[in-house]
Amino acid sequence: MSVKEQVLVRDKWIRGLYMLVFAFIYGIAELVIAAVVIIQFVLVLFTGKANQRLLGFGRDLGRYVYQVILYLTYNTEEKPFPFNDWTHDEDW
Repeated sequence: MSVKEQVLVRDKWIRGLYMLVFAFIYGIAELVIAAVVIIQFVLVLFTGKANQRLLGFGRDLGRYVYQVILYLTYNTEEKPFPFNDWTHDEDW
C-alpha cells in the first residue's frame, strides 16, 4: 500500500478523532487528580488520616488514566470508558 493510500484509510482518521477526545479527557483527569492530591493532603494535615473514598476514587482514576495512555500510545485498540466498562478493584 502506498503512502497516499495509507493516509487515506478512514479507520486511521476515526482513531485520530478518538485520540483527540481522549487527549482532552486526559487533560481533565490530570486536573481532577491534582485536586484529589491537594484535598487529600489537607485532610491528612488536619485529621491525621486519608479519606477512604478519595483513596478509592484516586486509585480508580489512576487506572483509568493508565488505560487512556495505553490507547493514546497505540498499546491497545480497546477504547477506555465510556466506550468500555469502568475498571474497578476486582478487574485488577
